[in-house]
Amino acid sequence: MTSTRQDAWNQDEDLLLAEVVLRHIREGSTQLHAFEEVGKQLSRTSAACGFRWNSYVRKQYKSGIEIAKKQRKELKKQVTSLVASPEEINSLPENSKIEKKEVDPNISFQKVMDFLSDLNDQVESYQLEKEEKKKQQDNISDLEKKVYYLASENEKLSLELKTIENDYRSLIEIMERARKMVVLQEEERQPKVKFQMDKNGNLERIEK
Repeated sequence: MTSTRQDAWNQDEDLLLAEVVLRHIREGSTQLHAFEEVGKQLSRTSAACGFRWNSYVRKQYKSGIEIAKKQRKELKKQVTSLVASPEEINSLPENSKIEKKEVDPNISFQKVMDFLSDLNDQVESYQLEKEEKKKQQDNISDLEKKVYYLASENEKLSLELKTIENDYRSLIEIMERARKMVVLQEEERQPKVKFQMDKNGNLERIEK
């Protein structure tokens, strides 16, 4: 099983993301399908692809998006041209099986499709951003827990270090006292020497 990547995006990956999203826009597909396709190719989650597109890549391809939308409109026009127009429907005889309906001349099928497509893109983008935001919040929560744990460990180690330092100083004091006692004992064991002046004015050593 391939693990999900969480490393930084590079230029080639951004280019692939842009190409796939623009293709889906031209074909009238949803951006969510584009993010899923890119995610499979790059071993990333669709949410991560959506977040990357909305936060960075989309800003670099504003003109490309407009061109892709125009191409999508042209494609839809070609499709709708194959379907009977409102005038053709109204010209059908009364006994036709096709039900006649009033058509608002101010609202076209194209406008409805464009509105629904844009609305769908906005909803998908919002859902992806919400998922990515929740993921980042979870990561922040995990990091806060780690920071709290490390702070506790640091405080514990600081207390242990102070204890060791105190023990070390006590040991040094004990060793210093022991050294002084040894020196004193050595001095006491050594014979005391005293000098006095002889008849000729020379110093002579007198041991006690």
